[in-house]
Amino acid sequence: MNNDDLYKLLNDVKNNKISISEAVKFFRDLPFKDFNFVKLDSHRDLRKSLGEVIYCENKTNKQLEIISKELKRIKKDKVVYTRVDKKKAKLLLSIDKELTYNENARMVFKKNKEQQKKSLILVITAGTSDIPVAEEAACTAEVMGGNVERHFDVGVAGIHRLFSIYDRLQEASVIIVAAGMEGALPSVISGLVDVPIIAVPTSVGYGTSFNGIAPLLTMLNSCSPGIAVVNIDNGFGAGYLASIIIKGKE
Repeated sequence: MNNDDLYKLLNDVKNNKISISEAVKFFRDLPFKDFNFVKLDSHRDLRKSLGEVIYCENKTNKQLEIISKELKRIKKDKVVYTRVDKKKAKLLLSIDKELTYNENARMVFKKNKEQQKKSLILVITAGTSDIPVAEEAACTAEVMGGNVERHFDVGVAGIHRLFSIYDRLQEASVIIVAAGMEGALPSVISGLVDVPIIAVPTSVGYGTSFNGIAPLLTMLNSCSPGIAVVNIDNGFGAGYLASIIIKGKE
């Protein structure tokens, strides 16, 4: 349930379109429904602008079946499952035909039917190998109504590629930058713009990148102000943060 659902429900009661006892059914499972293995938060839209996001790694098919059937029953308009492999995606899509699978992002989600926000979110990667993390960020922002534009493989190994999108950097309201290896790209971009940069270190790289720790430390130690850093490979966190920054602007 989100704010629009709540207003509609209360207006329907006020206008005698539904009875009080019928309305009570909608509130019965608030703020969550307990399935023993999961306490499914049906109240989160009201607090966070996005319902509970289902992290699918280590969840069984039976658990995901129960969760997805419940989310379909309560007709949530923003549904997101992260870290979904092909087999689990096939299961989820068989239960709810409104869902979409982005294999690169390893996400299953319901496409946002609302009008896109005007503010532009750029999602940029240093390399091609960073794309899955960037796609997770992009899809999350799109589910939340973001106007997202993607630009991939413009890292510091060929800095002229970045300047080919210089005009787009100037148009953005928020920029998400996913980078592995040494993780220098967010600092470079931050030195060119006056908007928030959300840096996403990825686990891409050779031995001393330490599965993303090296780029994480580079980003945290950037001398260019205006950079926020999320966890290694946390595209979802970056997309969510960008969306609530945009929400404050519009």
